[in-house]
Amino acid sequence: MLIRPEEISRTIRDEIAGLDTDASVSNVGTIIQVGDGIARIWGLSEALSMELLEFPHGIQGMVMNLEEESVGAVVLGDYKMLSEGDTVRCSGRVIDVPVGEGLLGRVVNPLGEPLDGKCPIKTTERRPIEIKAPGVIQRQPVKQPLQTGIKAIDSMIPIGRGQRELIIGDRQTGKTALIIDTFINQKSEDVVCIYVAIGQKKSTVAQVVKILEDHGAMKYSIVVSASASDPAPLQFIAPYAGVAMGEYFFAKGAHALCAYDDLSKHAQAYRQLSLLLRRPPGREAFPGDVFYLHSRLLERAAKNAEHYVIIPKGKSATRENALNGKVYTNPIEHHHGQEELKNLPDKEKYEWKLIPGTGGSLTALPVIETQAGDVSAYIPTNVISITDGQIYLESGLFYSGVRPALNVGISVSRVGGSAQNAAMKKVAGKLRLDLAQYRELAAFAQFAGDLDKVTQQQLNRGAHLVEILKQSQFKPMPVENQVVMIYAGTNGYLDDIPLPKCAAFEYGFLKYIEDRQPEILQKIREQKKLDEEISSKLKSALDSFKSSWNKQ
Repeated sequence: MLIRPEEISRTIRDEIAGLDTDASVSNVGTIIQVGDGIARIWGLSEALSMELLEFPHGIQGMVMNLEEESVGAVVLGDYKMLSEGDTVRCSGRVIDVPVGEGLLGRVVNPLGEPLDGKCPIKTTERRPIEIKAPGVIQRQPVKQPLQTGIKAIDSMIPIGRGQRELIIGDRQTGKTALIIDTFINQKSEDVVCIYVAIGQKKSTVAQVVKILEDHGAMKYSIVVSASASDPAPLQFIAPYAGVAMGEYFFAKGAHALCAYDDLSKHAQAYRQLSLLLRRPPGREAFPGDVFYLHSRLLERAAKNAEHYVIIPKGKSATRENALNGKVYTNPIEHHHGQEELKNLPDKEKYEWKLIPGTGGSLTALPVIETQAGDVSAYIPTNVISITDGQIYLESGLFYSGVRPALNVGISVSRVGGSAQNAAMKKVAGKLRLDLAQYRELAAFAQFAGDLDKVTQQQLNRGAHLVEILKQSQFKPMPVENQVVMIYAGTNGYLDDIPLPKCAAFEYGFLKYIEDRQPEILQKIREQKKLDEEISSKLKSALDSFKSSWNKQ
């Protein structure tokens, strides 16, 4: 039988015309191996890296390995309900989480599903958990302080908005307590706080939530929990889900703070996944790409550049509405722009405004747990090299009663005084110098016999400074109170006070100044500097209180 080409082409045209163009075509695959939270799938030729997969029984998964013959995926649920031969479908979207104000005050899992037994999350917007970090041009230097309310940190290891400051130390040295104090202190600071619990016990997470609720901090906080009983894939995506929730506020020009507690357990979860997926192990049996894992997370912390425009009054501050279309994006341009506004012939018709969505910040507080204080191990060295400084908590100090157990010697902030106001910078310089001299002399003094008067005085001053830097848990202190107490300590007002009575002196003086001369604290809070006038008033207040204290 002779087959004519025109008949073939006509048949094909008829078939194409009869196709249902509305029918959706799914990218479908079959499980060929499943176990330990990992599934190998045949098919899924169009799958994307990090794409969300739909398994039977409503279970979700995520693509990790794209191989020649199969796809390696992690199961974000109970893998025991799955078996070989089950059908898997691509969802067509890279893994994302719900974001928005509806998450504030809630406890959720890394997929954004509520864990607190309250109503469903009321939010319509979603964000991918993995995005490219802001580039250099989009950022500005970290210059705005993030007040922790902890005297030792705000004075000597200041944290700025947009910084990445590592909290490192052995277990049970107060790392989580330091994060909780910082969260509580943001009550009047307009900062959204996200606490990511990775591999923690559920009882520990519940305890953190209870403390935040008791101190009124939960209303501006989000808790993302991937507990120790959750599968490793959920622990792996938890910090990325947390930072995506923070980036929603960052993108709106607001300020967010993300604490990852802790990245040691995150690395262990990734190691488990990596070895099961046959990814190559590196040094100390950790995968070689665990550095990339944490760097791409922490690089997303940033201080966004502020964009200002001159616009006609009554118009919204946008690039399109700017006079001559000009946007001012750095301090020098800001100055020129304000001068241009002053020199306009009809300047009263125009105003200088910040474009919404610029000038926000996302601050990262990663936590690393060390073994016997070893900061030279694989994961600690990784994260130390990624971050902008570290707060080192020492178990020896903790057990000797120094709380927070901060080792000022190896703790550092690479942002430094840029993240401090002028008042704190003025008093903190002397504090750090006095403590450094004290540590140096204290090491020799225990072997020495008779000490000269100057050495005794320096040792006495240092001991009193250590005493006033001690702080009760969950009682963060406003920055103006910190300034007056450090001023009192560095200027010798506590030198003759017995060490056990330093806490009582601090409490009494702060109450005295709040009751009798509150304008001192108000001026420090508003002006953010310690000028001659405030210093003389503070000195007379200290003299007055000290004389009444000595009579007691």
